[in-house]
Amino acid sequence: MDDTNFDRPSLFIGGEWVAPRGGSVDLVEAATEKPLGRSAAAGRADIDAAVVAARTALEGPWSGYTIAQRADALDRFAAALKARAKSTAALVSRENGMPISLSIAVNGYGPAAIVAYYADLLRGRDTDDVRPSMFGGRTLVRREPIGVVAAITPWNYPQALAVMKLAPALAAGCAVVLKPAPETALDAYLFAEAVIEAELPPGVLNVVPADREAGAHLVAHPSVDKVAFTGSTGAGRAIGEVCGRLLRPVTLELGGKSAAIVTDDADLALFTANLLEVSLANNGQTCHASTRILAPRGRYDEVVEAVTETVRTFVVGDPLDRATQIGPLVSAAQRARVLGYIEAGVRAGHRLTTGGGAPAGQPHGWFVAPTVFADVDNTALLAREEIFGPVLTVTPYRDEDEAVAIANDSEYGLAGTVWTTDEERGIALADRIHSGTVGVNHYALDPAAPFGGVKASGLGRELGPEGLLPYQQTKSIYLAGR
Repeated sequence: MDDTNFDRPSLFIGGEWVAPRGGSVDLVEAATEKPLGRSAAAGRADIDAAVVAARTALEGPWSGYTIAQRADALDRFAAALKARAKSTAALVSRENGMPISLSIAVNGYGPAAIVAYYADLLRGRDTDDVRPSMFGGRTLVRREPIGVVAAITPWNYPQALAVMKLAPALAAGCAVVLKPAPETALDAYLFAEAVIEAELPPGVLNVVPADREAGAHLVAHPSVDKVAFTGSTGAGRAIGEVCGRLLRPVTLELGGKSAAIVTDDADLALFTANLLEVSLANNGQTCHASTRILAPRGRYDEVVEAVTETVRTFVVGDPLDRATQIGPLVSAAQRARVLGYIEAGVRAGHRLTTGGGAPAGQPHGWFVAPTVFADVDNTALLAREEIFGPVLTVTPYRDEDEAVAIANDSEYGLAGTVWTTDEERGIALADRIHSGTVGVNHYALDPAAPFGGVKASGLGRELGPEGLLPYQQTKSIYLAGR
């Protein structure tokens, strides 16, 4: 992609660039508020065409690929993504404000690594499982692609969250219609370029940026066999209702309000050294972030001071500068939303220890100073709702039982962390947290392990061998005895 021209006037459907029937969307750079480019926007007719193209590929050449051929195709796809890693990462940082030091990993090289992982996972696997029947004879159990997948992805980790759907879907032999968020539509075209370079059959992947109305049409489309969505819990509930009525399989990776339990024996230096990555990654625009910090009363003041002083030192600035730790938020609307929560926290009387508004020295861009509130009861608005910005709360607890109760007192259950010098103690506490994932003395998604939430944080799992299963369906073929 040309580094100075980010206009993408066409959609990618059936292996070709086609003019949209839904219009276009102007994109603005998060750090400068200047025009960044323009993306095509799909309308209902474009969605229909993309689904037809996916169905044609699924029932045509893609269905004839052997497992080994699919693995080779994924390797080529991974290589094409890797070749674009640096430019892709920089583009995402300009779109959503993610610091480049993070973007290069999660939007640059990470997606290529995940695709390569699923290519390796395919090799040596057989889709057939022959079992002796309980009543004589045999049963041949086959794993088949589930069909046409609608992949709907958000703007906060656009490449990573898209590939967490694309890689296992393609590995399973499915065809995909990818609907990226309008805010980060430009970087999604890199997937199309990589598919062309990898010489995958036309229609195996279609890229159709679109608004919510067109996205809803895709979710309910009669020729879609599965929906994979990452986004807000509210949107996930709406999608789940539609898929439930249609008896359509769906994977939902939704919001979070995770807690970090700092124990009485925790190494505070270790905790604060990991605070940016664990609690404020991507400027707080991270669903699994541990934004509720729970501290023992005996060390409460010490924890508040350590967190405050650490957050106060974070470098706020240009997301393309490798020294930057906190960049701008994705949009003016998102900044206004986060500032609204901060103002509500001040009105509620919570103790503001650092931050609290727009940072000095940033006349342009959608910046919010990293902010810490102390003495926040878990019933407070700041502790209940997902803010999705650089805002942390610190809450005291009496003992482990109360810490676990506070951590679990949330409608969400996506992630969490435990900080202790005793790993066995940490694992025991992690077992008591009602969450799909928990980190002990760190937190990092492992592409080889399942990721997902419970309660209002979603349904299903992505990544790992378990991430392949939602894109497959089983068929039992009963054979007579011999």
